[in-house]
Amino acid sequence: MNVLISADELATALGSDHPPVLLDVRWQLGGPPGHESYLEGHVPGAVYVDLDTELAGHGEPTDGRHPLPALEDLQAAARRWGICEGDTVVAYDAVGDTAAARAWWLLRWAGIADVRLLDGALGAWTEAGHPLVTDDVVPTPGTVTLTPGHLPVLPFEQVGAYEGVLLDARAGERYRGEVEPIDPKAGHIPGATSAPTGDNLAADGRFLPVEELRARFAALGVEAGSPAAAYCGSGVTAAHQVAALAVAGHDAALFPGSWSQWSNHDLPVATGRQADG
Repeated sequence: MNVLISADELATALGSDHPPVLLDVRWQLGGPPGHESYLEGHVPGAVYVDLDTELAGHGEPTDGRHPLPALEDLQAAARRWGICEGDTVVAYDAVGDTAAARAWWLLRWAGIADVRLLDGALGAWTEAGHPLVTDDVVPTPGTVTLTPGHLPVLPFEQVGAYEGVLLDARAGERYRGEVEPIDPKAGHIPGATSAPTGDNLAADGRFLPVEELRARFAALGVEAGSPAAAYCGSGVTAAHQVAALAVAGHDAALFPGSWSQWSNHDLPVATGRQADG
């Protein structure tokens, strides 16, 4: 699957007869508010997407902080963004696509065949000399119909017995249990391997080259054709891990509830550097 699009490729596509639907998914845990940043400057034609309200559902703490939205809610949002059948969709943010990957994953899971991430995110667009605008885009509503299940999901009930490589996409200090800024317990799921999302990116915020990503995941135990899954704090940056795995040629599953769900149940917690089991 094609996951990435460069800034110059996007600029060319936006000038074509059938430009992609462009989604600005600026979001960071704890702020600042993404819509304010969007209004300060975004790629021309991009519609703002609110991660907390449009790319996540809402439930009890035992469901995790960002459970998957109901399909009908996601479809309504996708239509608000102007997506129609057969459209290409491009998502970006300003932090290496670590938030935009949530939109990438959800839309691919929901059956949109061609969804890309702007490689290098907003920084790559401006570095290439392309303009920003400050309007608040309200597109003509789309007509897309979404269907679930087009990307693999690791259900909460199956995580404890998962026999594939389970990658923890959070920062190493959270994996090790040295700090936990938001969830009720510190540590990681027993058997998981530390694989911080940030290590998918080069210093310029672009994804590492394919061969480097393959080498990274091979060193973490992910082999061609073998099962792999990813989780993070609440299922956002783990989608970035799944995207990076896809760039490297692996079809990995997402555990949407992630640590925020696991740590809100009476379940084993591991700490330290080494994966258990």
